[in-house]
Amino acid sequence: MATTPPSGLDTLVRHPWNVGFEWQTRGGPYRRLTASESSQFDELGFVVIEDAVDAELLEAVTAEIDAFEAEFEGLLRAADHERAFIAEADAITFTTHLVARSPAIRALATSDVFVDLCSDLVGPDVNMYWDQAVYKKPEKPRRFPWHQDNGYTFIEPQQYLTCWLALTDATEQNGCPWIAPGAHRAGTLAHSYVDPLGFECFSEPPTPAVAAPVRAGSALVFSSLTPHMTGPNLTDTVRKAYILQYAPLGAQVLRGDPRAGAPAERALCEAPDRQFPILRGGERVTA
Repeated sequence: MATTPPSGLDTLVRHPWNVGFEWQTRGGPYRRLTASESSQFDELGFVVIEDAVDAELLEAVTAEIDAFEAEFEGLLRAADHERAFIAEADAITFTTHLVARSPAIRALATSDVFVDLCSDLVGPDVNMYWDQAVYKKPEKPRRFPWHQDNGYTFIEPQQYLTCWLALTDATEQNGCPWIAPGAHRAGTLAHSYVDPLGFECFSEPPTPAVAAPVRAGSALVFSSLTPHMTGPNLTDTVRKAYILQYAPLGAQVLRGDPRAGAPAERALCEAPDRQFPILRGGERVTA
């Protein structure tokens, strides 16, 4: 079922490739969500799944991710200005494609809760699209700008799923996500680069922002089109999150200069080591 953006969002600047977008609502029956949670996701663009991962699994996976992140932090320290794009030593790190490096992390990405959420919110045919650990450090506190995940790499269909798993408690003090509710229905927005923080779709949200604190082991689940930001980490410990993203089978990445017109290239998202099948015909795919 297609819906239109809510009123009050008509001032937002759309991405040039965002043409004719209509938000698609998935109906039940649901495997994981309640009807109320599905309605919230549809209207606000997010929902929190409490205790998505049990404490024992969370501890084991976090230990593996910590090791990969420490390796990446070491690479940053050896790089020019201790930076690589928007990652910076002692500020924020993005450790990618861990599902291709760790059987335990791949098992997490294909566990029941995430498979169920894919069925509820993406469709019957779903692939893993992207995964990364994001560690926000206390040494260089800074915000991460308002953005949409689809604003970094334009994917069609524009509507895919992000599951932001808290490895440690995410609070307003250490940089939990904030959401601009309802703005997902406008599709992908134009983004501009704010040095050194990253891409930004607006400096102030069009609707009142909502804080989304997440307890360790719980997951903030939102659309690739949901504008969100995180504040600075003002504590003395690292805020840790692991992000899993899932897209419909056949999803394509669009490449080119949006200011120049149509995309110069379209390529299927089909890296087999990390963009593997999750669901086919509504049934989970086993390795």
